[in-house]
Amino acid sequence: MAKLWAGRFKKEVNEKVNDFNSSISFDARMIHHDILGSIAHATMLGEQGIIDKKEAEMIVEGLNGILSDVENDNLAIDPTAEDIHMFVEAELTKRLGDTGKRLHTARSRNDQVALDIRLYLKDETDTLIQLTQNLIQVLCNVASEHTETVMSGYTHLQRAQPITFAHHLMAYAQMLLRDMDRLQDAKKRMDVMPLGSGALASTTYPLNRMRVAELLGFANVTKNSLDGVSDRDFCIELCSAISILMMHLSRFCEEIILWCSWEFKFIELDDAYATGSSIMPQKKNPDIAELVRGKTGRVIGDLVTLLTMMKGLPLAYNKDMQEDKEAIFDAVDTAKLCISTFIPMIETMTVLKDNMRNAAAKGFINATDCADYLVKKGLPFRDAYKATGQLVALCIDKSLVLETLPLQEYQTVCELFDNDIYEAIRLDTCVNGRNVIGGPAKEMVEQQILEVKNKLK
Repeated sequence: MAKLWAGRFKKEVNEKVNDFNSSISFDARMIHHDILGSIAHATMLGEQGIIDKKEAEMIVEGLNGILSDVENDNLAIDPTAEDIHMFVEAELTKRLGDTGKRLHTARSRNDQVALDIRLYLKDETDTLIQLTQNLIQVLCNVASEHTETVMSGYTHLQRAQPITFAHHLMAYAQMLLRDMDRLQDAKKRMDVMPLGSGALASTTYPLNRMRVAELLGFANVTKNSLDGVSDRDFCIELCSAISILMMHLSRFCEEIILWCSWEFKFIELDDAYATGSSIMPQKKNPDIAELVRGKTGRVIGDLVTLLTMMKGLPLAYNKDMQEDKEAIFDAVDTAKLCISTFIPMIETMTVLKDNMRNAAAKGFINATDCADYLVKKGLPFRDAYKATGQLVALCIDKSLVLETLPLQEYQTVCELFDNDIYEAIRLDTCVNGRNVIGGPAKEMVEQQILEVKNKLK
């Protein structure tokens, strides 16, 4: 395909340089948005009298024809084209002749690509928000079934205090709500229209930029033409939000991997979301969770790519910025794939309630409640803490737990203990006694679930 910018050059571009320079292999996905942007631009050019209105209408009709042909597989994208913008313009010119050549009036590829990627990422951000919302909804649904499923909460990966499985799941729901907020916030700063910035210094033509923004559904237009073509903050910000989201999924996956192991055996994944071993017939591996955990590093790498690519660029546009697309496209694609697979994995897993409760019963996770029992009877907390520590040591020596330690043993450590200690340290009592906002008590978790569901609405 002949280069649309070839007038300045006397020699053909070296074939390897052409391949190196080309972006059609990855920016072809923006063809829909490129054409929408061109339709809005041509419409405005006609309305402003910059080009003849009838020619503008012909251009719009021609662009719609190209879009229809691409969507119906009647037009293949030429892999030898330098980029998607030149492919569309060349195809339009092939169909309309000189009229097609008027499309690029008052426009540069610099502001055109800045427009296309914003349009594309706005739609992709909406998809990511919806997927995240779907995952939160699934967590709420599963949590609703387990508000009385007692398990141990952990610190340092050591059994710490009693909670419920619902409470644990809702911690991830809160993380994902913040991820949704970040995605929505990133979209706000993405929602400004750069077309009209030209190559870097706008144009002498009497453009109506707000009209183009209106036609394309943008909230506003960029206020500085240099910034309009050279800003990729919105790519970096979106990739940052995606990286944090993926980090949250990775943390969750780490726990799922642990919970699937025989050492924990708190859950079992559905066969459709696990794999076997080529040599060990007994194995059931949580490969999906492991892959999500691994792909998180890839997305973080995309963020580092974008930051590093932009960190040394003078104003305005530089060819380095072509590297933005593969990185942000990869981050978006990876996150969409991971969330889409993660949702049914969580929906179909089996929760082994008895195993969770049995593990909780063996870790002295009610020791804090034992100390609180003494505090409520008037003992200073530090003294109560020391007394409970002595009781735990006593239990370990006698191969007992606090629930089975005889009352006389309690009373040798502190005379304030009475028969009601056994009710006070019962796991269900410990959980439901934490009846404060954000706590694991059944009532509080149900309130959390309701509040999250209301936010999703």
